[in-house]
Amino acid sequence: MKLHDKISKWISNYLIKNNLETLVIGISGGIDSAVTSTLCARTGFPTKLLIMPIYQNEEETNRGINHCDFLKNKYSNVENINMDLSKVYDNYLNIVPINYHNKLSLANSRARIRMTTLYMVAGGCRGIVVGTGNKVEDFGVGFFTKYGDGGVDISPIADLMKSEVYKLAVDLKVNNEIIKAPPTDGLWDDGRTDEDQLGISYDDLEWAMKFEESKNSQSIILNDKQKKILDIYNTHRQNNIHKMKSIPVFKKS
Repeated sequence: MKLHDKISKWISNYLIKNNLETLVIGISGGIDSAVTSTLCARTGFPTKLLIMPIYQNEEETNRGINHCDFLKNKYSNVENINMDLSKVYDNYLNIVPINYHNKLSLANSRARIRMTTLYMVAGGCRGIVVGTGNKVEDFGVGFFTKYGDGGVDISPIADLMKSEVYKLAVDLKVNNEIIKAPPTDGLWDDGRTDEDQLGISYDDLEWAMKFEESKNSQSIILNDKQKKILDIYNTHRQNNIHKMKSIPVFKKS
């Protein structure tokens, strides 16, 4: 059985086991959501694709729309819902005192508004919210918004490295415009890419993650470039490790 068949079957089994009916996915116009939504569509279960721009780059939104059209033409169980949440975001910012606004919290607020919307839809159709994070982001450097895009019910591709996601995209015949587009979380007005934010490529992050997990890593002599890559990887990991751990709970005994 091919990998994409295994993942789609795993998604189906989860729905059946939990007596649920619908898969709900946020579509960004990026590779991860494109692959995840295609895997969901292939289950045959009702699959709702949500496009939720908040002052989004038009090119990103259009890629997402094109992907939804691609899936709807191929699978009868797919529906897309377009909701511009820009006014919701504006109203939210008008309520929260401005002295609590900063660039990072504003960016994360966009992701959390989308998460709330996904769960609103899922709650109205006996559905679950399907995560789109990959292994490097979810378990390597914690490159996601806590209770934003990190707030999901299942994570079908969270054990796949970014390079594996790209290979799966080719197998699934995802639109080439998505495969070629630089990865971005779409949360910033300046259009910065993931690599701009991380200061390192996904290929380098994958190497660093595999290196740190290797039992023989201590015996390997590194060059200056490799040392710098590891330093960047470990800095991100240390800063975001709280996202990847269970919530601390005080124990009374």
